[in-house]
Amino acid sequence: MLDSAQRFSHTLLTQYVKPNDFVIDATMGNGHDTLFLAQLVGKQGKVIALDIQEQALQNTTQLLQEHSALDQCELHLLNHANIYQVLNNNMSISAAIFNLGYLPNADKTIITNGDTTLQSIKQILPHLQKNGLIILVLYDGHTGGLEEKESVINYTSSLPQKEYHVLHYHFLNQQNNPPQLIAIQKR
Repeated sequence: MLDSAQRFSHTLLTQYVKPNDFVIDATMGNGHDTLFLAQLVGKQGKVIALDIQEQALQNTTQLLQEHSALDQCELHLLNHANIYQVLNNNMSISAAIFNLGYLPNADKTIITNGDTTLQSIKQILPHLQKNGLIILVLYDGHTGGLEEKESVINYTSSLPQKEYHVLHYHFLNQQNNPPQLIAIQKR
């Protein structure tokens, strides 16, 4: 069976993230991707996770504590457009994930948008190690989602082929705007 975009994102992360790696969850939300990354990198690795909502920070902290995974995580109440504030110049990132849209079971008017998402991608790219990944799970069924998806697709489609592979994973015959995935891999 073909995986959903979310499950496929974890399949990709499992293939490329190793113990002791540095990784980013650019949209921590309820903490599920943060926890998944923390389990992949182990106690010697580091997960930098960001979100603009206090509720996301609280939910993620609780989830990580329940799974004894908080020690390898650095959580920030910060817009991903400002990720440069938590990245040092020498940092080498093996993967970053964005689960775009809004925080589930919260205010659906607080959403990610194309401008801030592209700013964040551009800041992460120089830190991406060879074969490293940036994964974006895109939702276009909410207000602003279609515009963000188009911005991300337009930008990532223009990345130089000699430097990056870009994959667009989506279902063609599904109803109700299923999530899509963009994966950028540094060559």
